[in-house]
Amino acid sequence: MNGGGAGGPARPSAVGRFLAAGILPRLAVIVLGVPCLYLITRRGGAFFLGLVALVILLGLREFYDLMRAKGYRPFAALGYFSALAMAVYAWRQEVAVPLVLTASLLAIMARELLRGEQRHALTHMAVTVFGIMYLGWLGSHLVMLRQLPAASGAPDAVGAQMVFFAALVTWANDTGAYLAGIALGRHPLAPRISPKKTREGALGGLVAAALVGWLCARGFAGFLTPLAGGLLGLVAGVVAQLGDLVESLIKRDAGTKDTAELIPGHGGVLDRFDSLLFVVPVLYYWFRLFIV
Repeated sequence: MNGGGAGGPARPSAVGRFLAAGILPRLAVIVLGVPCLYLITRRGGAFFLGLVALVILLGLREFYDLMRAKGYRPFAALGYFSALAMAVYAWRQEVAVPLVLTASLLAIMARELLRGEQRHALTHMAVTVFGIMYLGWLGSHLVMLRQLPAASGAPDAVGAQMVFFAALVTWANDTGAYLAGIALGRHPLAPRISPKKTREGALGGLVAAALVGWLCARGFAGFLTPLAGGLLGLVAGVVAQLGDLVESLIKRDAGTKDTAELIPGHGGVLDRFDSLLFVVPVLYYWFRLFIV
């Protein structure tokens, strides 16, 4: 029996809990999205830049919409331009962040003067810059990671493998945490930030990320030993969960559940890529220091 006490409502079966949690739309997105990501990442070049630019643009739009819901007025056009400029510089292997950021700051402050209002002026400027750094700078590391081996004279295919590794361990963490949380979750992880996340789910995500990292190293990621792959997967799992909690904190402050309804079962682009935005920079600098 699945029920509680006598006369109490029956506890849903495991299958029922998974279906109620929207697992079918998630599976559909994975089945369709992973092959597309594989093909575009393997092709690289302007195709991969276009994909990253689209993610940055849509994610930044969602972030600025959240800020508008809070009553702030970010300078969206300047934010979009600056964030995309970072991605283009990364693709051209000319990471001129000081130039882009300096120009953005000057333009944003000058634009605030033209608005002619004093109330919340600092907040308007701050959320605009934060969006640029959060989506534009962190997101540009996807392009930097894809370009990293070629910039050092290594085979271009290794860049695609590094991106695959980062994406797979991140999604393994997300999926493992999702499944373990539904099946076993009892103890809240961070109830004030994200009430549905559990310690059991977090542990399931870390185990899944470490396992997939180990499998990747034994499979296509020949630049890693199996031990290093498992450890990096574990590190990526921890970082991914921090990224997810940060985005949950932003949404909770804005008073919304999802950033958008663009992706069935996943919410918006920011909901889907929040973990990857944290994982990719960490792996990029690790690979840059110890691999390439």
